[in-house]
Amino acid sequence: MRRDGADRVTLSPLFFELGIMSQSRNTVRIIGGEYRRRLLPFPDAQGLRPTPDRVRETLFNWLGQQLYGKSCLDLFAGSGALGFEAASREARRVVMVEKSRVVAESLKANRQLLSAASIDVAQFDALAYLKGCRDRFDVVFVDPPFDTDLLTQVLPLLAQVMSEDGLAYIESRRWPEELPGWEVLKRAKAGQVHYGLLRRAAEPA
Repeated sequence: MRRDGADRVTLSPLFFELGIMSQSRNTVRIIGGEYRRRLLPFPDAQGLRPTPDRVRETLFNWLGQQLYGKSCLDLFAGSGALGFEAASREARRVVMVEKSRVVAESLKANRQLLSAASIDVAQFDALAYLKGCRDRFDVVFVDPPFDTDLLTQVLPLLAQVMSEDGLAYIESRRWPEELPGWEVLKRAKAGQVHYGLLRRAAEPA
C-alpha cells in the first residue's frame, strides 16, 4: 500500500488477493504515536469489528499514551487496531493473535507496510494460545467477537500470561456481571461498546 498525500491511500495487489475491500469501507486509522494518521486496510470477516477511535483514545489516555518498553498481547487481533496502536506508541513487543488465516495474513501485510519490527503475528486460536503461552505481558487487549462467551472463557486464563503489574483491557457488548479475581480500574461506555481496564485483585492477607 502506498500513501499519496495526507489521507489518500493506494492499495497494493496483495491486499486485493487477501479479499480486502475498498479503503473507504475497511480501513482503520492509527490515532497516535509514530504511525499516527496511517490508514490500514483489513478484510471482511465475521465478527471483525475495529475498536472505535473514541474508545481507543480513551484507552490510551488511561494507559498514559506511551507504552515504551512494554510487552503487549492483542488477543482476537482482527483489524489490529489495538496492537498497531500499541506498537505506534513504542511498545517493545506486540503479539497479535488471530485465528483466521486471511485476517492474519492481512495483519502481516500491514506489519510489513509499517516496517513494524516490534510486532509478531500468531495465527492461532486465542484460548489455545493462552493455554500454551510461557511469555509474560504488561498489557493484554481482549476484544473478542460480540455475542460470544469468549470473554468469559479467556478471563480465567489471563493471569498466567501477565506480568506482576500487568493490565488487561476488555471490550464487550455487555459488561460482565462478575469479574472474580479482578479489580476494575477504569470503565466506560461508548454506544454499544462497554470497555474497561483491569488488574489482578490483591490476594486476601
